[in-house]
Amino acid sequence: MDTQTVEIDVTVAIRAYNSATCLPEILRRLKQQQNTSALRWEVIVVDNNSTDSTPAIVQAFQENWPPAFPLRYFVEKKQGATFARWRAIQEASGRLIGFLDDDNLPGDRWVAAVFEFGQAYPQAGAYGSRIVGKFESVPPPHFERIQSFLAIKERGDQPNQYRPQVLSLPAGAGLVVRKQVWLDCVPQTQKLQGPISQSLAAKGEDFEALLYIAQAGWEIWYNPNMQIEHWISSQRLERQYLISLIWAVGLNIYYLRTINASKAQKPLIAARLVAGNFRRLVFHIGRYRFDVFSDTVAACELFFFLSALVSPFWSILPKGERL
Repeated sequence: MDTQTVEIDVTVAIRAYNSATCLPEILRRLKQQQNTSALRWEVIVVDNNSTDSTPAIVQAFQENWPPAFPLRYFVEKKQGATFARWRAIQEASGRLIGFLDDDNLPGDRWVAAVFEFGQAYPQAGAYGSRIVGKFESVPPPHFERIQSFLAIKERGDQPNQYRPQVLSLPAGAGLVVRKQVWLDCVPQTQKLQGPISQSLAAKGEDFEALLYIAQAGWEIWYNPNMQIEHWISSQRLERQYLISLIWAVGLNIYYLRTINASKAQKPLIAARLVAGNFRRLVFHIGRYRFDVFSDTVAACELFFFLSALVSPFWSILPKGERL
């Protein structure tokens, strides 16, 4: 059966970039999904210019893949998370599209839970997974205070609604969207394009897309039954990486806050960001004093408050003048 001409229930879209290490386990877990016999679903891999053995790994899995849920492979030459995601949207045959990054390990009922929630909550234009960390090494003390920056989302055992107006939103890892909602609401060209190679400067692309969906009146939810393990390498727990990541997120806060704002509202939002984060900085330094730099998590929080404070000024700088 040609999946390109038949609308199916769920597409699982994996965004891959040099994914030879993690991709085999992700595909094995998808191959072993439970409670999917009544579903029409598929898996697609969008390769965003890998230079390792990612293509060969997909091909090897395709040779022994169950025909009931096809495994398809595409290459997106434009570098950047948003380009890979848009390619997945265009190629997907499913009414619901569940996004997995190449370090996301889905639970054995993830696909079934994607479909069940979509049926039970038709008002949800997008909904996120319950994401727990799977760490290569021990995180720094008090890591739970900054874990959401690494797409770890645990919001309890019951479904609950996110609040886009205060940037309470799910991670892009494990995110599910209704295909038609995405096509209707999200522009093909986003300002934030996501990580490109080693650059984190355009982090926030997932929030940007979700804010467009929320602006159109769709609700955004958390589904605890869609469980994912997020593999966090030791390198991503290093102090310098964490600070760089959180600094980059903070610099885009003003832009995200003003996506759905009128021109008249933007100066007030800027003033609130500057004043509010200045107060947070003063309080934070007073609380931690000399430990504010030696404590990794406290240092990350400090740099987030600082970058959010300067984000209104950062947003108006030409790209060539940004650090």
